[in-house]
Amino acid sequence: MRKFILVGTLSTLLAFSYGCATKEYVKQQVEEALKASNERCMKAEAAAERAEAAAKQAQSSAEKTKKAFELQQKK
Repeated sequence: MRKFILVGTLSTLLAFSYGCATKEYVKQQVEEALKASNERCMKAEAAAERAEAAAKQAQSSAEKTKKAFELQQKK
């Protein structure tokens, strides 16, 4: 009977010792997630800037092509 009580007590302590998260652990996990999110956001902003620059260049090229076509049609 003593073994049963001892095993039960140890099992209960073991179960509760791994189930709790400390405030410091939660804070660390939140900070890591926030840092990763900020990095993704910065990468997305950089990609948007590159896309905008490419769109402007494409627009400029389209305008030049249109002018060249119009000049050729006048000849």
